[in-house]
Amino acid sequence: MSQHQKYRHRKRLIAVDDLIKTVFSGLNKTSKPHEFQNLIDKYSRFPKESEMKAKDKYTVFNKNEKGYRKSVHRTPKWTKVSRRVNPEYF
Repeated sequence: MSQHQKYRHRKRLIAVDDLIKTVFSGLNKTSKPHEFQNLIDKYSRFPKESEMKAKDKYTVFNKNEKGYRKSVHRTPKWTKVSRRVNPEYF
């Protein structure tokens, strides 16, 4: 990936982090946060952009690639789909 692609990718990750933070704060202020518990559990496992290693930011797991890693910009819809969680030990 070029420097500009990495820069824009980091900005997208940060924007998603801010959105998740805003949604969680809104859900916590509602009178029934237990109704959204499965949603909270799903997104609470997402690592923040600042917590991710460079390897995890710019590559994704792919069983068909040598070394089991593929550059994120080679995957379909890489700007639209969040791929933050990889299988264990990869």
